[in-house]
Amino acid sequence: MSALLQISDPHFGTEQAPVVAALEVLVRETQPAVVVLSGDITQRATRAQFKAARAFMDRLEVPWVAIPGNHDIPLYQLGARLLSPYGRYSETFGADLAPEFASSDWLVLTVNTTRWYRHEDGEVSNAQIAHVAERLAAATPSQLRVVVTHQPVLVTRPEDRNNRLHGADEALRRWAAAGADLVLGGHIHLPFVRPAHEADPQVPRALWAVQAGTAVSSRVRGGQPNSVNVLRTSGSVPRNCTVERWDHAAAEGRFVRGKVQTLALADV
Repeated sequence: MSALLQISDPHFGTEQAPVVAALEVLVRETQPAVVVLSGDITQRATRAQFKAARAFMDRLEVPWVAIPGNHDIPLYQLGARLLSPYGRYSETFGADLAPEFASSDWLVLTVNTTRWYRHEDGEVSNAQIAHVAERLAAATPSQLRVVVTHQPVLVTRPEDRNNRLHGADEALRRWAAAGADLVLGGHIHLPFVRPAHEADPQVPRALWAVQAGTAVSSRVRGGQPNSVNVLRTSGSVPRNCTVERWDHAAAEGRFVRGKVQTLALADV
C-alpha cells in the first residue's frame, strides 16, 4: 500500500524542536511515496526561516512537493511584497509555485492560491481551475487524483467562512467533473475530512476536502494538537483511500495515529 504524507502550516520560526524531531521519525517509519507541504512554511518569510524549513525537508530524504502560503510572502517589508513576493520562497524551494507529482498510484496537482495583494485570503483563478481540470482528465485509472491548495475549499465552523478559498465553488465542481478525488488544504490549523459532494449538490461525483492541522508550530488552535495526515491507497480497482490523522503526543514524544477514515471514491 502506497502512502502520501501531508504536512501543513509548520510556520518555521515558531517550530517546536521536539515536534520536528518526532515528525522526522514518523516520515522515516511511514516511507511515503511523496510528502505534500501545503503552505505557510514560514512564520514571516525570512531567509533564515526558509533555510530551516528546507533543511528539514532535505533531512526527510523522500520526494516532496510544496506550495507557498500567505505567511510565505513578506508582510512588513512592503518593497519585497510588491516587487518580489515569492523571491525568498523561490530562492529556497524553487521557482515552480505549483509543482506536480505523479506515480502509478498518485497524481498530485498543486495550486498557488496566495496573492500578494491579499493578506490572508486565497484565490483560485479560472485559468488555474482549467489547468488543473485538464491535468486531472489525463490521469490513469490507478492514480488517486489529489489537488492541493493552501486555503480551505470547505470549512466546518461559521468563524472560518472568511478563510474559505475565493473561487472554491467553481473549482470543486470543475475538478470533480474532471476526476479529482481529494482536495488537500491547510491555513486554519483545523484537521477534518468533509464530502464536497454532500456540501454542494452541483459537485457531480464523490470529492473529499481533507484539511490538515499545524504540523510543528506552537500556533495550535482550538485545543487541537500538532498533527499531520497520512493518506493510503492500494492503487487497485475498485479504488480506495484511507485518511489517517497523526497527532503529536507530547507525553510520549511521538506522533500517534488518531482518527482514521475510509473514503468512498467514485469509479473512473
